[in-house]
Parts: sequence; structure tokens; C-alpha cells
Amino acid sequence: MKPLVRIIAAFISIVFGSVAIAQTDEPYIYILGVTQDAGYPQIGCYAEHCLAGWIDPSLRRGATSIAVINPDSGEKFLFEATPNLPPQLYALDLEAPNEHFQLAGVFLTHAHIGHYAGLMFFGHEAMSASNQPVYAMPRMRGFLENNGPWSQLIEFENIRLETLQNTQAESFSGVDVTPFLVPHRDEFSETVGYEISGPNKKAVFIPDINKWSEWDTDLAELVRSVDYALIDATFYDDFELPGRDMSQVPHPFVSESMRALSDLSNEDRAKVWFIHFNHTNPLLNAESDESKFVRSQGFNVAAEGVRLPL
Repeated sequence: MKPLVRIIAAFISIVFGSVAIAQTDEPYIYILGVTQDAGYPQIGCYAEHCLAGWIDPSLRRGATSIAVINPDSGEKFLFEATPNLPPQLYALDLEAPNEHFQLAGVFLTHAHIGHYAGLMFFGHEAMSASNQPVYAMPRMRGFLENNGPWSQLIEFENIRLETLQNTQAESFSGVDVTPFLVPHRDEFSETVGYEISGPNKKAVFIPDINKWSEWDTDLAELVRSVDYALIDATFYDDFELPGRDMSQVPHPFVSESMRALSDLSNEDRAKVWFIHFNHTNPLLNAESDESKFVRSQGFNVAAEGVRLPL
């Protein structure tokens, strides 16, 4: 796309995005990124499935992140500060322009690079933000406070940490955000998912978790209890990383999740949005046989730009 066309397209997106937002007061989720921490194509990967993304920039995908936009209060919230924060904040500004929406909070799930490393862009070398609220669990907060360069963000007041507690809701003008602990590789921090409740609908966001069997919550019951379930889909099945011990990366396979949810009604299956795809996951290709099969079973494959009303 030529530079002038890009500018015109951005202007149209801002103008018509504002009009669309002005027509509703209800909050909604907006998907900003869908991949595992390192994005797609992944650094150092020049296999056929990655090469397409290096050759064609339009195929590149950012690390998993969602936003909650509340037109009534003029607030927007970011979930995860990924290494792709600059383009994701730009996409969020096109959807909910900064002149009308305050970035009222950034919610972190845990201390793996794709979920917090983007905080660096709030620093004085980049955005030089002023007291940007960042919500984190106690261990996550301690990790940021006691390790550079993250501690410098706090010292220079680029970010202001707000402490979360397990299962305790934070309320924001009609939107409640509740963290809940999930089992994962917690080398530096605990790991949480989030329940996000609006005036009409409720979602859960679980981008990273170990096998469902390691959690004391039944996945099918959880899906039935909400309107949207954005869940870990890092790998499609057990054969995705030939020669590697998959027990060392114990995410639930998409194939396992679908089996666990096989008794759900069609209405409940439609609540599921698979997200957080490794670069090897065939769900990154909407035309793959696996993507078509997942959709044929009534489930959804997350994509940037999807809006889910709350």
C-alpha cells in the first residue's frame, strides 16, 4: 500500500471508528494479537511455514493481547503488554482514539516475555508515559520492582503499579475485572487468567495454562458459565514439534480442548475462541484443514479486529 493510501485509510478508520463507537455505550472486547510470545513468523524460523510471513509482511501476527473498550466511560484497558506493543497501541488508537479514550489500565497475566516485555515502551527512551496504571499480582509486582529495567519504569514514574488479589474484582464504570490463578510455569511470577464482566455479558481470558487436568476448574462448566472463553491454543496437537519433548511445554492441545468440550451444545461451543497460537500451529492459517475443522465443530479461531460485546 502506498504511503498516501495508508494515511487516507488511517484517517477513514479513525473517523468511521469514532462514529461506530459513538453509536453504542456498551463496552466490548477488541482482539489485538493472537500468537504465542514470539509472534509469527518466529525469530530464527525459516521453515516453509514461517517463510511466508517473512516474505509477505501482511501475514505477520503479533503476540496475544486484547483490549476492553468502554465508550460510556471513555476508558480503554489493555490486557498484556507484548513485544508488539507499538503497533498494537496504534491499532487500539484507531479503534478507540486517544483524544476520546483514556488508557485506564494495563493488566498483566505473568512474567513470560510475550506478556509483559512491552512495558519497556512506556519508558523514557520511548513513550515516556506518566504514571500509566499497570495491574499485577503480588509476585508479578515484586518481579517488576526488584529487577531492571522494569524497576526504572517505576522509579521514573512511567508506570504506577496497582496490586491485584486472586478472585478479587477491580471495578471500572460498569466493567469488572477479576484475576484468578491458573497453573503454569511460574519461574518469576504467578499466572492468572481474567474474568471480564460487562453490563450484559461475561468473558474469561486464559492465554497461558498447563494441561486442563492440572487445574481445579472444569473447563466445560467454565465455558457454560460465561459468554466468551478466550483460551490457550498454543499447540494444535502432540505432533507439532517433532523431536521435542512436549511435556516440557505443557499447554493444552487444541485437539484436547475440543475433546474436553465435546459434550457442549452448539450454543456453548460458539462461546469458545482459541487464541495464543505457536508459529507452528496450523490455526494461524484460516484456510488450513485444521482451521476449517475447528470451525466446523462450532468453535472459533481468534483473529485481530474481532469485537465481542460485553
